[in-house]
Amino acid sequence: MTGQPAADDLRHLDDAGVLQQLEAAKKSMSRDLLRDPVVLARGLDRTYRMRPHLRVIGEALAGVQRGDYDRLLIYTPPQVGKSTTVAEWFPFWWLCLYPMDRVAVTSYGDDLALRRGKTIRGYVEEYGAEYDLRMQPGSGAMQDWSLTCGGGVRSVSVGKGLTGHPVNVLIVDDPHKDRADAESEASRRTLHDWYSSTALKRLQPDRNAVVGIQTRWHPDDWAGRRLADEGRLEEGGRWKVIHLPAIADAKFGDDPLGRAPGDPLPHPKIPTRNRRRLLAWWADMKATSIPRDWHALAQGDPQPGEGALVSEELLRMLRDGTSRVEPQKIAVAVDPSGGGRDTAGVIGGFLGDDKRVWVTHDVSAPMSSAEWSTAACRLAHETNAAIIYVEGNFGRDMCELAIRTSWETLQEAEEIPKKVLMPAIDLVTAKQGKLLRAEPVAQQMVQDRVRLRGLFTDLEREWATWQPTDRASPGRIDSSCILVYGLIPEANKGAIVHAPLPQAPQPSGGRAPSQAAGVYGRRIAK
Repeated sequence: MTGQPAADDLRHLDDAGVLQQLEAAKKSMSRDLLRDPVVLARGLDRTYRMRPHLRVIGEALAGVQRGDYDRLLIYTPPQVGKSTTVAEWFPFWWLCLYPMDRVAVTSYGDDLALRRGKTIRGYVEEYGAEYDLRMQPGSGAMQDWSLTCGGGVRSVSVGKGLTGHPVNVLIVDDPHKDRADAESEASRRTLHDWYSSTALKRLQPDRNAVVGIQTRWHPDDWAGRRLADEGRLEEGGRWKVIHLPAIADAKFGDDPLGRAPGDPLPHPKIPTRNRRRLLAWWADMKATSIPRDWHALAQGDPQPGEGALVSEELLRMLRDGTSRVEPQKIAVAVDPSGGGRDTAGVIGGFLGDDKRVWVTHDVSAPMSSAEWSTAACRLAHETNAAIIYVEGNFGRDMCELAIRTSWETLQEAEEIPKKVLMPAIDLVTAKQGKLLRAEPVAQQMVQDRVRLRGLFTDLEREWATWQPTDRASPGRIDSSCILVYGLIPEANKGAIVHAPLPQAPQPSGGRAPSQAAGVYGRRIAK
């Protein structure tokens, strides 16, 4: 044990000397725990479950203490330990180092803020003696309590309670109550004004820092405005950002945990090495959330709710997993924009005997040309697709070569039997410009010419949130457009000037006897 006196040394000491040595060793161990708040929490509380993402958060909080930066934003999915670490253990850890400092813990409501303050006080009462922290006699108020050495904690809701109170560390813990609060322009304006006019003015010149943790509900929420006004540290701005989405995504840049795209975030109640359970946990959260909530709560990627091509309401009405329809032509559509951080769109579907396009599969992901062509071939084989449509405005020869090569490779690996013929490849030329090509398909949705064979969270999110001014390339939108243009070519001839208004699709009538997308027999080479 670090700092433990050797037995030989203790034998030569009297009882007082032994006690002195043991006390010194205990002090040394206590100081070792002060490396960062997570180390302290794990050392003092055996119920605190250490996970890789919490180590990253602990190191980031230690960076605030070292003076590497004075503004820190952390957003993760709910229930992964960030609030316990940042809004409870971090203030206690800070007071152990700076017992004369004042810490303010703020949240959307008094109850939550007071709960944090009460927990921190409990840490002082249970563990504080090791760090010479003692409650000021008579300091009984849960909202505002002090230590004998002058420091303390004030716990209040955002928007009030800080005037006249000095602050060295300001913690903003979930400043928005929910989506409705974050989407209210008046509520956001009140919060931004309070932060600028009141909260920041309480910070002291000797030591001052702001640490924020929240769900990213809206592009202009508290965190969004801070980044817009002051920028990220790596871009020359002020804010250090720790962004830990439930599922790693290359669109967010380098992952703080070094995860590859598609890897799950650890969870305190699931063993870190149990990747299957982690993926299942986040998959269940995704399946039980509407697209905007999944991307806000789990991915830290807020999306605007207005100005998109189609509405979430319309997309919900287009989900249909029960109507019986006979596939007339099964296809896979590819938008080969993969490579780097772009998403390559790979969508499967069919033209039904009801004259609708039915979307059945979405395997889009950030992929290289070899990866998206392999994914397209696998999907085509799985669904018995007769044709693979490829966005052919750029790189026609490359696209066709990539698909043929991947098909041959899969056959050589015996993943696809050699006697199965490769689907035809058709290069679809869509209108230049993503808005021009997407608007006619959005119109087809309004006219109930396109339906979704179930819930497609990422595809729906893209359709319901993508703006023409967005820098990101909407691979899923593009590939679904290619699918519609390939199966109903007349959709590619018209366009609309404005985004369509949502209308309820008409019932399909359910005429045909089969629900399956795979009614075609395998194409067998003679």
